[in-house]
Amino acid sequence: MNTIVNLRAFTNARHIPIVVFVDMQQEYIAAPRLMAIPEIERALANSRLVLDHARKIGLPVAFIRWVDRSPFFNKATPFFRWIDGFEPQRNEMVFERGQPSCYSNRDFSELMEQSGGQMVLVGFAGESACLSTMVDAFHRNHRAKYLIDASASHELIGIAADDVHFAVSRIAALYGDVLNTNAWISSKELGEIDRGGHHADRVR
Repeated sequence: MNTIVNLRAFTNARHIPIVVFVDMQQEYIAAPRLMAIPEIERALANSRLVLDHARKIGLPVAFIRWVDRSPFFNKATPFFRWIDGFEPQRNEMVFERGQPSCYSNRDFSELMEQSGGQMVLVGFAGESACLSTMVDAFHRNHRAKYLIDASASHELIGIAADDVHFAVSRIAALYGDVLNTNAWISSKELGEIDRGGHHADRVR
């Protein structure tokens, strides 16, 4: 079935966000490897909802993946590959980076600058790639929405993973909008994208 597109939405296309999926790679589900995140299934399920919604209404989608020369996220390992169900389609963008922030990829940074700086952020890991990307977006006067339940964090020394992720949600809110997946999906129609207000279900 064809999606009916409100062409008036494109009169200000710079307000249309790019939906950014960060490190949807096998490394994060390959327990007991060091970078695997326990209890990741809920975040993956919500990420799939976001991806399905973005594709359904025709939002631009970008995938960012970590590339490293260490034993982790190394192209020579099977764990570098995409998690099943998150393989980019031919009409979607793929960027690679070797530093935590997505903005460390020059092409991604230029894309965000030239397209208006609107972003919806999903993926892993919350305490590193996602948080650093939120900070970088803020300092570029870009507007990032972080879907906190479509992301997860690692445990840190003496701090459980859930507690780390809770702290990430509070810190990220200093640099952009932090929402739940269902709140974002229910608030988004192509003709009403990013009108400048904050949604009532924003995480506080």
